[in-house]
Amino acid sequence: MSKLKQPQALYQRIHSDIEKKIRSGEWAAGMRIPVEYALMQQYGCARATVNKAVSALASAGLIERRRRAGSFVAQPHIQSAVVEIPDIQALIARQGGDYVFQLLLRRKRKAAARRTEELALARGRPLLELRGLHTVNHRPFALEERLVSLAVVPEAADADFHAVPPGTWLLQHPTLSRTWTDAEHRIAAINVAAQSAGLLQIAPDTACLAVVRRTWRGEEQITYVRTIFRGDVYDLTARFKPTGG
Repeated sequence: MSKLKQPQALYQRIHSDIEKKIRSGEWAAGMRIPVEYALMQQYGCARATVNKAVSALASAGLIERRRRAGSFVAQPHIQSAVVEIPDIQALIARQGGDYVFQLLLRRKRKAAARRTEELALARGRPLLELRGLHTVNHRPFALEERLVSLAVVPEAADADFHAVPPGTWLLQHPTLSRTWTDAEHRIAAINVAAQSAGLLQIAPDTACLAVVRRTWRGEEQITYVRTIFRGDVYDLTARFKPTGG
């Protein structure tokens, strides 16, 4: 005889209902969730049941409990490894976030005559300049400024970056995904300027994480990208072992 399916515990249903509202964006980051008494009334249960569900949500990092203030939807915190070239779209998808890329600027232009790094990237051809905003759960996550060498990747001139973010497109390129040979990261804490702060929906001079990356194929530089991450939603991590013996 097959076993009957056990009914879902009430605290699990409360947990599931709140989690769905958060992950769908219905309850945005920073929003105060209903107080425990209101949830007790809604679900017809004891305070201990509500507390068990809310505690589990806090342990999962979905809500933040503040003493004497209540419980609030937490900012999603995304992590990536320092030594990787991150595909932000895939990274957020793996961690359960709702991802959208907004292309804010796209133009071809010449390399600035006094900027040797741009001249090296251009190799006598125009550069493709891109600017875009990565969002997670309907809130700004990172601002990206990118230059792509059309001498190395001429196909980028016609790519649909509304459909696929530039970083994802480059990592999925049938040639570049197999033949990029070198990458360099430079990481710095910055106080973000007013224009960028407005796009990220934070106050000017807020501390953010700026990651500058250059990528090469042999001697040919493929791209230069500067990404400004909101400091409250992003971590760079590294795992390593001791050297020597």
